[in-house]
Amino acid sequence: MSITLNEQQKEVEVILDSLQNRFPDLYFKEFNEKILIYANQQTDFTKERLYHFMILTAVERITAHEPDWTYVAAALYIKSLYEKLALSRGGELYGSFYRLVKDLTAKQLYSKTLLDSYSKEELDYLGSILDDTRDSLFTYIGIVTLTERYLTKSHDGMVLELPQERFMIISMTLMMNEPKEKRIRLIEESYWALSNLYMTVATPTFANAGKSHGQLSSCFIDTVEDDLRSIYDSNTDVSTLSKNGGGLGIYLGKVRSRGSDIKGFKGVSSGVIPWMKQLNNTAVSVDQLGQRQGAIAVYLDVWHKDIFPFLDTRLNNGDERQRTHDLFTGVSIPDMFMEQVESRGDWYLFDPHEVKTVMGYSLEDYYDEKEGEGSFREKYQECIAHTSLSREVVPAIEILKRIMISQLETGTPYMFYRDTVNRLNANSHKGMIYCSNLCTEIAQNMSATIMEEEVVQDGKIVTYKSPGDYVVCNLASISLAKTLMDDELERVVSIGVRMLDNVIDLNELPVLQAQITNQRYRGIGLGTFGWHHLLALKGLKWESNDAVEYCDSLYEEIAYHTIHASHELAKEKGTYPYFDGSDWSTGTYFSKRGYTGERWEHLRRDISESGVRNGYLMAVAPNSSTSIIAGSTASIDPIFRLEYSEEKKDYKIPVTAPDLSPKTTWYYKTAYHVDQHWSVEQNKKRQRHVDQGISFNLYVRNDIKAKDLLDLHMDAWKSGLKTTYYVRSTSESNFEECESCHS
Repeated sequence: MSITLNEQQKEVEVILDSLQNRFPDLYFKEFNEKILIYANQQTDFTKERLYHFMILTAVERITAHEPDWTYVAAALYIKSLYEKLALSRGGELYGSFYRLVKDLTAKQLYSKTLLDSYSKEELDYLGSILDDTRDSLFTYIGIVTLTERYLTKSHDGMVLELPQERFMIISMTLMMNEPKEKRIRLIEESYWALSNLYMTVATPTFANAGKSHGQLSSCFIDTVEDDLRSIYDSNTDVSTLSKNGGGLGIYLGKVRSRGSDIKGFKGVSSGVIPWMKQLNNTAVSVDQLGQRQGAIAVYLDVWHKDIFPFLDTRLNNGDERQRTHDLFTGVSIPDMFMEQVESRGDWYLFDPHEVKTVMGYSLEDYYDEKEGEGSFREKYQECIAHTSLSREVVPAIEILKRIMISQLETGTPYMFYRDTVNRLNANSHKGMIYCSNLCTEIAQNMSATIMEEEVVQDGKIVTYKSPGDYVVCNLASISLAKTLMDDELERVVSIGVRMLDNVIDLNELPVLQAQITNQRYRGIGLGTFGWHHLLALKGLKWESNDAVEYCDSLYEEIAYHTIHASHELAKEKGTYPYFDGSDWSTGTYFSKRGYTGERWEHLRRDISESGVRNGYLMAVAPNSSTSIIAGSTASIDPIFRLEYSEEKKDYKIPVTAPDLSPKTTWYYKTAYHVDQHWSVEQNKKRQRHVDQGISFNLYVRNDIKAKDLLDLHMDAWKSGLKTTYYVRSTSESNFEECESCHS
């Protein structure tokens, strides 16, 4: 609506005065002059156009020298958002929260379970505690990301929800089934943690909680058996989960290699590559709610005969019929392979189908229970010694060379150190772990789902399956910088564990074996972001023993509070079904990690008596999207640049390192200038305390020598890292990101 010249002059002056009062340390003279000139030149002045121009003008001023202009731009963006929503809500911004829930339920945007679960009185109270002052915590890139990706919109794209309302809806959803006498208190606690940006939930939970569509878990891991039905059933499950917003990790190590026999006919198998092509087509054709194409990582054992063509599948040269550019790849690596690389020894490649037929066992089902000895190397040596078993012999270093070539060109394959993972698996009494997920931070028991029988009953076809362990990732992450600087770690961890545990019961997964696995293990993955942000605020250099020691002590503290929170939940709600016989129940979990001292001993005894609620507890995801919303640095990574531009579809947003100042600048050494061995050393300490995995990137220059990259891989393996994620090279700057795990 147009307004008069006097009115527009007053409107502009009020806004400018408000900004100057709010940001007294910024120099506004040039900004004010530019805005006033613009306003006076407009013949059809509107608030919407004014805010748009002011936002652009503020964004232009965001630099490493004046980073706080991001908060000015954010304040203007939020004010503009308020104006639009107030207009659509009849002039009342924060009116009846009950009416909002009722209206969006009627539009089939919110799930009707919200109205079914909460009374009008409860909704009125929850609406009364919404605190819009917390919107001032957002940076410009943070509020734009939140609005574009997560706030509820109408079918034509109009924003219908405010940031604080999204945080409240998430909290209400996750606490929905808590006992009524304490449910409101728990919602308040959850809302406190989310709205103060102390933590974030994973993208699927962030975007879908309380809505009428989508599920809450981040990603899934499937094991494919070596038969046609299993392969196609797995692909069906992949497409079903992908369309609901889940990323996938797929283990293909059991599938026979190219040239293997089928029903006794020699040399007829086409190996794993055609099945990867099928998955590639699924990733492209079944998108995630129209927002992005499916995301799938495929893992193969380094002793599999198809390992060389597998490593070439993402390269840009060669036979396109053998390429799967839209899949991510990972290699499952035993200690013995790395030992052979180090000694420049030979490595033997086998066909898993032939091994099973001739030897009577599956080689992939074993791992070394101790460093330097165990059942995998025993079985592997048996296969080498068996003269009737076909094999290919190659220098181990040649395979690692091919791995590194692919990593420098494409960033993948990921490295999965299977012996380390399985030795530290708290639930090895119920199975083993063959690979990780799309972002390499999940390590939970896996097994294939087997079709046992298909019969006709009363004119209907009934299929009976033996459900395997189909891994589900339920993720959230703590903002280290904000939580630690405000001394709120224990409180944030406690509510975070409860929120994640509730995701397990609330989720209605379309793949039933995933639902069963979720209930059996009740696995969660509480992670962290903002590590570099925290170091800068603490005045700790990345490349220092102080940072390494702080990493060790901090993550031990996080581990303690996480385990303790799950233990408290177990006393309240019961242990996970597979607790008996686990490392948690026997106390082995604590001895393996060298946890000593009175509080650890006390916790160990308590858990042996009352258990833990969750079989898996911690995992550090990439969380680049949600760390942007929270105004911090991604995951455990060093910052990429002090100042950069985040590219959107039709514009760029300048971004600076968080809390950038003359004091913190010196502690923000950028990723490609950091000695990566210091990062490995930090992660060595961190991994001791994280029961699952960590999305750990290696940042290297494109001119890195092969020996230096090899040294990094050897260092990572010897340091006890379970996985490494991307090798990020300066030769390429754009990676396809796993958005499902961003938490």
